Amino acid sequence: MDTATCADDFGSLPATLAAWDAPGIEAQLNCDGYALLPGLFLPHADALSRMAEATTALQAVSLSPTQGQALPPLLAAWREALYPRLVPLANRWREALGEPADFPDTLAIFDAQNRAAGQTMALSHLNRLGSGDEVPLRQDTGGTLIFPLQVVGLLSAPGEDFTGGAFILTEQRPRMQSRPSVVPLRCGDAAIICTGPRPVRGSQGVYRVNVRHAVGRVRSGQRVGLSLSFHSAQ
Repeated sequence: MDTATCADDFGSLPATLAAWDAPGIEAQLNCDGYALLPGLFLPHADALSRMAEATTALQAVSLSPTQGQALPPLLAAWREALYPRLVPLANRWREALGEPADFPDTLAIFDAQNRAAGQTMALSHLNRLGSGDEVPLRQDTGGTLIFPLQVVGLLSAPGEDFTGGAFILTEQRPRMQSRPSVVPLRCGDAAIICTGPRPVRGSQGVYRVNVRHAVGRVRSGQRVGLSLSFHSAQ
C-alpha cells in the first residue's frame, strides 16, 4: 500500500465513526449478543483485502503478530479508534457481573497492563478462508486481562466472492438450551461481539451468558475477514 493510500485510509476513520450510536449499540448487544455496524469497514475493504492476499495463503490461516511483527498500521488505527468507544460499556458489564470496572480510558495504558501481565500474543488478525475452510466455535481469550468485547468484519461479498461462510454466535444460557445466531454481515460490515460471558438481566437478577463464535464452512470462493481484539493472550 502506498503512502497516499495509507493517508486516505486513516483520514476516513473519523468520518466512518461519526455515526457511532452508543445507546443503540448497547441495546443491540443486550438484546442479541451482538451489534451490527453496517458499512463500518467499507472505505477500507479493498485495502485490507489486498493486505490479506499479500500475506496469507488461501487456507484457514490468520495474519497475527505472534512472532514480534507489528500489527498492520490500518488495523492498529482501527483498534485504537474503537477502544475508547467500547470502554464505557465494557466497564458497565464488568460492574453488572460483580467484577472491578477498571478498564482504563486509553488503549495505550491497557496494552501496557497486558504486557505487565505477560499477555503479549496479539489476537487481532486478518483471515482468508477458501472452499472447505471453516473456523470452529471459539473464544479469543487466554490470560487474566480479558476485554469483554471485540469487533469482527467482513471484507468480501457473500454470494459473489464466496458462498457459505456464515458468521455464527452461540450463547450458553443457564438451565436452557444454547441459542445460535447468524450475524448478517455484508461486505464492509462490522459487528461488535462478546469475547466471553455477558450479563443478561432476568426475572431474578443478572446472570452470565457464555458466548462463543465461529465461521461456517465456505462452500465456494474465498471469504476475507478481520477480527480486532483489545487484549492479548499469554
